[in-house]
Amino acid sequence: MKVSVLFSGGKDSSLAAIMLGQFFDVELVTCNFGTLPTWHIARSVANELGFPHKVLKLDPQILQDATRLIVNEGFPKNGIKFIHWHALEYLASLPDIKTIADGVRRDDRTPVLSTSEVMSIESRFNIQYIRPLEGYGRKTINVLVDMYFEIEEKKGDLMIGAEYEFELREEIKNLYGEDKVLRIFPRDHTHSRVIKMRESKTS
Repeated sequence: MKVSVLFSGGKDSSLAAIMLGQFFDVELVTCNFGTLPTWHIARSVANELGFPHKVLKLDPQILQDATRLIVNEGFPKNGIKFIHWHALEYLASLPDIKTIADGVRRDDRTPVLSTSEVMSIESRFNIQYIRPLEGYGRKTINVLVDMYFEIEEKKGDLMIGAEYEFELREEIKNLYGEDKVLRIFPRDHTHSRVIKMRESKTS
């Protein structure tokens, strides 16, 4: 049975993928708007994990709508959730997709969907939506990540990744300038990227 996992190459989506790999045929899926070629970062991590990987090109209008929402509100939470919702819906609508998943964990503030929103996607598209990290907090996630991966972790303005945030940052910078980006996105928020699997877990 195949599961399509929304994948950024960070520690959460990578951990979700290997957990699901115990029960499913995992396919990793990275969504991109074409603003930045960030998908290649996720591709390199997917190769390290040993799972097939594909890129879905999302409608640029979604990015534009999310950008307006973020600029109007002055913070990124709802704009990121807006993109994630559309990414899930697009993935769920594809032919032969029966099970989708992501790396959202228990104490994430975004892009968490409510129970009713999850049930809506499952009902409308007749699919299963799995959140394997939903019962795990940050401390437990970090312990598991350290068991399986070597990672790189830096503040968002010091690295680039395949998360939605980076194309949002680029869109806002192009429209409103770098100062607007710095005012909206928290400077202390960190992003991670898996560098490689621990040797003891690959043997």
